[in-house]
Amino acid sequence: MTQPDDKPNSRACGWQHLETRYPFTYHMFRVREDLVRWPDGHIAPYSYIQTAGAVWIVPQTVDGQIVLIRQFRYTIDAWSWEVPAGGFHDFTGSPLELARRELEEEVGGSSEDWTYVGFFRPGMSLLDEICHIVLARDVRLDRPPRREPGEIIEVHLLPPARALEMARSNEMVDGHSALALLRCEPLLSR
Repeated sequence: MTQPDDKPNSRACGWQHLETRYPFTYHMFRVREDLVRWPDGHIAPYSYIQTAGAVWIVPQTVDGQIVLIRQFRYTIDAWSWEVPAGGFHDFTGSPLELARRELEEEVGGSSEDWTYVGFFRPGMSLLDEICHIVLARDVRLDRPPRREPGEIIEVHLLPPARALEMARSNEMVDGHSALALLRCEPLLSR
């Protein structure tokens, strides 16, 4: 199955797309396998995971506390310190709109003060994912969370210095959450 040419920069660098197939599709991602002529002339497959992207929210309460979650993750069979996050796989809208939804769903939070901080790409050799970072200030934990089945989450309020210390140490092993916190550091009130 041939795919429209969606890689003009690759073509300009000497890559030639020959065909595309999707050997595995799931509602949150799909595996894409392109047959390509590499810049050195040899022909081989190039496989990676395509996703719809996601958003990571760094929530700070009115009194300056950072809202972290401690979530059980089946994948690693362990608890993980994180910031609230969610994917675009089941959502159409902007990163700020998704951040609002996820803050309410995961921690029961709301805010009227939102700042889009930027984005990062977590694994460019394996994923095409775009990860957005949003800072929510003056967060109120004023409603019951509406978690998805399987989400086992504890909500914790921590001083910014403690949350940042966790992001810099091995205590917060989720790299997406740690990076989101560190990118928001200059914007956090202390």
